[in-house]
This record gives sequence, structure tokens and C-alpha cells, in this order.
Amino acid sequence: MFDHVKFGVSDYAASKAFFLRALEPLGITLGGEGTPAYGAELCHPEGSVSLCIFQSTEKPAPLHIAFAAQNRRQVEAFYRAALAAGAKDNGRPGLRPQYHANYYAAFVIGPDSHNLEAVCHQPEA
Repeated sequence: MFDHVKFGVSDYAASKAFFLRALEPLGITLGGEGTPAYGAELCHPEGSVSLCIFQSTEKPAPLHIAFAAQNRRQVEAFYRAALAAGAKDNGRPGLRPQYHANYYAAFVIGPDSHNLEAVCHQPEA
């Protein structure tokens, strides 16, 4: 749905470590990196979309970013990995029928209070 999203973080090293660990179950890796002021690009190796973070002294407003998961197991793995990386729970893995019948998602709050979601729109296999 997007080409890339780039936002500032208060602790670049901690945020990079958090996102790499939390998004690893979704196949996301470090695609490129410059100085902390330039930042890091996180992406799927065969994908064309990226999430970019950079060191910032400004306090960013919280964002909501939803990452596409290929199946419900990936949603669950994202949730566990994100919590293990230091995220706070903001919604356990499960169906969200208020969005649509197969909307299966999990939500966490990341290091800078961003609401991060992994979502699968497919029925259970």
C-alpha cells in the first residue's frame, strides 16, 4: 500500500534492535543503513516497500503502522517477538470482526509509543 514510511525515533539503536526482532517473523530484514541521522531501511528481501527509522531529538506523534502477514501464525509470531523485544501489549492476536470477518490481527506499542499491528486478511488455513 505504500512505498516507504520514515519516522524519527528517540533511541536509534534500541529502536533498530526492537523492529528487527519484532518484524523478523514477517520476513523483514535490514535492507540498508546509513548514519543514525539518516537511518535504517527495514524491508522484505523480495519486496518493494520499506519502513525507515532515523535518530531524532523531536518527539514524534504516535503512528499506527500495520504490517501485512501472510497467515495467522505470522501474526502470532510477530506478537510474541514484539513483546520479547520490549513492546507493550495493545491487543492480543485474534479476529477483529468489526473490521471484517477474516481480519486477524495483533497490536503492540513500540519504543516510541507507536501502535504497531500485524494483520492477516485470509481465513484460517
